[in-house]
Amino acid sequence: MRELEERVAGLLGKPEALFFPSGTMAQQVALRVHADRTGRRSFAGHPQTHLHVWENQGYNALHGLRFHPVGDRNELFGLDDLKAVREPLAAVVFELPQRDIGGVLPAFADLAAQTAWARRSGAAAHCDGARLWEAQTGYDATFAEISALFDTVYVSLYKGLEGVRGAVLAGDGETIGQAAVWRRRMGGAIADAWPLAAIALMGMDVNLPRMAEFRDHAQALARAINEDGFAHTTPDVPATPLFHVHLPLSRHDAQRAAEHLLRETGIRLFLYTRSNPDPRRCSFEVSVGISGLEFTPREVVELIRGLPSRV
Repeated sequence: MRELEERVAGLLGKPEALFFPSGTMAQQVALRVHADRTGRRSFAGHPQTHLHVWENQGYNALHGLRFHPVGDRNELFGLDDLKAVREPLAAVVFELPQRDIGGVLPAFADLAAQTAWARRSGAAAHCDGARLWEAQTGYDATFAEISALFDTVYVSLYKGLEGVRGAVLAGDGETIGQAAVWRRRMGGAIADAWPLAAIALMGMDVNLPRMAEFRDHAQALARAINEDGFAHTTPDVPATPLFHVHLPLSRHDAQRAAEHLLRETGIRLFLYTRSNPDPRRCSFEVSVGISGLEFTPREVVELIRGLPSRV
């Protein structure tokens, strides 16, 4: 386990790193430590930040923290959006990439300006880096250069690394020391986590060097989908291996067609669909990894175009 923590800390350019059994726990602990340090109980982030949308507001139920959404829910927030926040913040959360709006990334200069504003205002800058391994391919910067913008950085040990589960939180020694106390309080100091570390280290050896390859394939897929015209992607040109595909089908029809496709061919095109304000449309997420390389852009286009016939 120590080998994993030291390797992640080295990659991210942080003095210390600490394993957690889940990213949910890691991020709640990071926010709790920042809140206790600043004496502030609010944090800010994108309206569709994972902490708020997917975790049953655990930050509030367990730690009494309040979430302040920043900017439009369908766009990246900007510096002016942050400046419009009038309450003192313990932290600002930056999710890289912003998964629920298509895996888009802020420009590096914009990100630097926003994290600098957070620090000047007395708030910590925290990186929700569940997909930071993928996000780095969208920047002309190393992991350490990206992480230098943040006080704390969380990374996932599955997702892009295709591990089993687990997470690592990195930061300065004092912050990580306090995080270790909260990890134990929340039941996360498990003694038998070494298999998770071993598998994560394998992912860092095998998957991490291929992230740019995954991004290039995502871009080829998106280009083919957009040129075909039946569906379209967000963003038009993915900056990372993650993007969304928008379909001219209702969510229920698309889900039904995908289930038929799976039964008939054994191919799972997506896990689930996302609703749209227009009930005649929906979207789904594509995250390219090793298995995604098996499908050519033309094959993916044909699978998508064939969905209406499977409803």
